[in-house]
Amino acid sequence: MTSGTFRVRSLQSGAITAVDARSDKSFARHLHDEFGVGLLTSGAQRSWSGRGPVEASSGNVITVNPAELHDGAPVGSSRSWSMLYFSQHLVGTLITDLEEGRCSVRELHAPVVDDPRVARMFANARIAATHPEGEPALEERLLTLFGRLFDVVQRPTRVPAHRLSMVKERIEEAPEQDHPLTELAALAGLSRYQTVRGFARMTGLTPHAYVIQRRLALAVQNIRRGSSLASAAVGAGFADQSHMHRVFVARHGFTPGAYAAALGRAGARTFKSETARAL
Repeated sequence: MTSGTFRVRSLQSGAITAVDARSDKSFARHLHDEFGVGLLTSGAQRSWSGRGPVEASSGNVITVNPAELHDGAPVGSSRSWSMLYFSQHLVGTLITDLEEGRCSVRELHAPVVDDPRVARMFANARIAATHPEGEPALEERLLTLFGRLFDVVQRPTRVPAHRLSMVKERIEEAPEQDHPLTELAALAGLSRYQTVRGFARMTGLTPHAYVIQRRLALAVQNIRRGSSLASAAVGAGFADQSHMHRVFVARHGFTPGAYAAALGRAGARTFKSETARAL
């Protein structure tokens, strides 16, 4: 007897399908119309693919091309996995960008990828795809993930520093506003992939991560001016106070409330106690 649980979600107007599963089932040979990229989160499985027989274990990234026959069976007991299926159109736009217009068709060569960096890239892309707060980062995370999976070699390109400085200035002028990657790339006169990589080399952060960092700085300014936490969050461009709270704690180790209390006459004690709990 087989057992298991499956959670399926349609995202990005159907361009992405997320599947989270745990099962001891053996699947007969089948195919998908989409590109599939996933992470085996526990256990192990053995499968046949159009690229040969493979075995994957927990922590491995697994991939499948459109119309590629494949099957899957657990090694031992049940295994669990998280998959993202991407429409061919979506991946085609990524390939065109990654290849700077030279090519729009590629295929994934490795059915199993044993690389913790790629696993982290997938996890970050999945977070961006499945959580509303992460959506602004989705484009750059997918470009980074597929750039690695397709083993894209970025050709040396002379990018005048002022182009990326223009992107940095645009963000700094209004961090509370939305800054779609497509618009930032157009401003720099670069592809989206070039913009992400070049900006990261210049600042140490991707454009979206830099936006979040500047929003956090603006939120701190708002709190220092006496704004309520809710007003400080919305005024800095965060979705809501809870979003600011998570970002604040992740980067500082203490809460915005503790910081606000520390600015008051009687706040130092609260600040210290909450900081200690955070550590």
